[in-house]
Amino acid sequence: MDSIEELKQWIQGNLTACSRSLFLFEEMDKMHPGLIDVIAPFLGPSWVVFGSNYKKAIFVFISNSGGDAINNVALNFWREHKDREEIQLGDVVPAITKAVIADQEHGFWQSEIIKQNLIDVIVPFLPLRPNHIRHCVRSELEQMGLESEEDLVHSVADSLIYFPEDEKVFSSTGCKTVAFRINYYL
Repeated sequence: MDSIEELKQWIQGNLTACSRSLFLFEEMDKMHPGLIDVIAPFLGPSWVVFGSNYKKAIFVFISNSGGDAINNVALNFWREHKDREEIQLGDVVPAITKAVIADQEHGFWQSEIIKQNLIDVIVPFLPLRPNHIRHCVRSELEQMGLESEEDLVHSVADSLIYFPEDEKVFSSTGCKTVAFRINYYL
């Protein structure tokens, strides 16, 4: 049995067992183009597909594609002296969509899901500024049961890599490495 048929049967089986299923597809940017189209019927306007009701099902697609586009929007806002928090969904969705559609290696490339506009919401993850990183450090220290000493907070935050290299505006890794770095400074 091929992977397309297996995926279709797996989704259908889960929806038959529980119509309120949540499906999470990570790393869409690494998925083979065309594979995800098997679920297009589950996202379309009909409520019943292959004998399964999927109206209450939730499909979440996670991708790194569009990350550079999001970063460029954020940098442009910063260069225009606007806060990162002023960025609206409408400022980034066109850039993300364009990046995903243009990426021939992406799981959504030329997919029916994109062509038929079957994605309801795009949730971009904006790059973090140094003040956001310091907040992450404080939060991680609190979770570890440790005092939030400002010297430690700044040392950890300053140890991260920021971009663009000459301006150091946004963290390259977000808060992913904060816990590890705290241990290094303790």
